Amino acid sequence: MGVFAGRTARALRHRPNWVQLAKFGVVGLTGYVINLAVFAALVGWGAHVAAAISFVVAAASNYWWNRIWTFAQQKSHFGVQGARFFVVSVVAFGVNQLWLVLFIDVLNWRKVLSQAIAIILVTPLNFLGNKLWSFRR
Repeated sequence: MGVFAGRTARALRHRPNWVQLAKFGVVGLTGYVINLAVFAALVGWGAHVAAAISFVVAAASNYWWNRIWTFAQQKSHFGVQGARFFVVSVVAFGVNQLWLVLFIDVLNWRKVLSQAIAIILVTPLNFLGNKLWSFRR
């Protein structure tokens, strides 16, 4: 545990990590707006279908902007990074779907509100997966 705690402390003190997190947040906020707009436009097709389509649209946008801006110094093969980004995104989408089942199907919350909250809840998983795997050096 000591090695992990030491690495974590060093990572938290490393200013570029915070800058990168801020950039990821800006890209994520854009993706969040795109996701919710597409979701709201398509929710009549069913919440889970709308979530799947809005996920694909937002993930494509997020990949592009994270690759050219957030993780610009960590570029490698476009296809390899894209595939990794897609895997991380699919895992995050799966967790998002679990939240939607709870919020919409079990708790009967409003659909767009449920999607908005679910996206926020999966953001840390998404950032860590992309920083540590999709765009690792």
